[in-house]
Amino acid sequence: MREIVLDTETTGFEPAEGDRIVEIGAVELVNHVPTGQTFHVYINPKRPMPEAAFKVHGLGDDFLRDKPLFEQVAQDFLDFIGDAKLVIHNAAFDMKFLNAELGWAGLPKLPMTQAIDTLDMARRKFPGSPASLDALCRRFMIDNSARTLHGALLDSEILAEVYLELIGGRQPDLVLGAAHGQTADQGSAQVSAPAKGRPAPLAPRLTEAEATRHAQFVENLGENALWRRV
Repeated sequence: MREIVLDTETTGFEPAEGDRIVEIGAVELVNHVPTGQTFHVYINPKRPMPEAAFKVHGLGDDFLRDKPLFEQVAQDFLDFIGDAKLVIHNAAFDMKFLNAELGWAGLPKLPMTQAIDTLDMARRKFPGSPASLDALCRRFMIDNSARTLHGALLDSEILAEVYLELIGGRQPDLVLGAAHGQTADQGSAQVSAPAKGRPAPLAPRLTEAEATRHAQFVENLGENALWRRV
């Protein structure tokens, strides 16, 4: 099973008001294991960056000026995601922007059924609790100290860890499902070392008096006692 954990950064909140995507980051999972395959691109939005948005992600006009336009990277993006499920935190927001950009580029839009919304998952699993990405990192003890600003690829990598916790944490199928010849200890999955026998047995904790009383108890059970058949 192939899934793509995805995030975008934008100039604002509404493509209908002229806001555009400025960054896309995506991480591939196969059978819930990160494969190391990613998609990451900065995009020239063809408009000035509002100060409020700049404070969120730090992507300014000078940095984005020489970056490709969305229509120049759109097909590469579609080829990367294919028909995989898209794991997105607040999927309605990112899908709204992606479909607006795809429409402006004259390309097919993505169906909402292709998206898995981790924000909705978190709210259903922990009703009444904060469900932001930072809050979920605190809940699951995931290190997000590098997230001083929003960044699409970093946020996708963090979200991949959050998603695995939301669906039940690290499972045995992470080992069995390692893809493309990779071992399951790559990415964020963890593999436990095989259990080893104790080099020397522990000293008995049963006292001599307790052992004597137990022997007397078993003797009084009789010859046909179930204890004697074990």
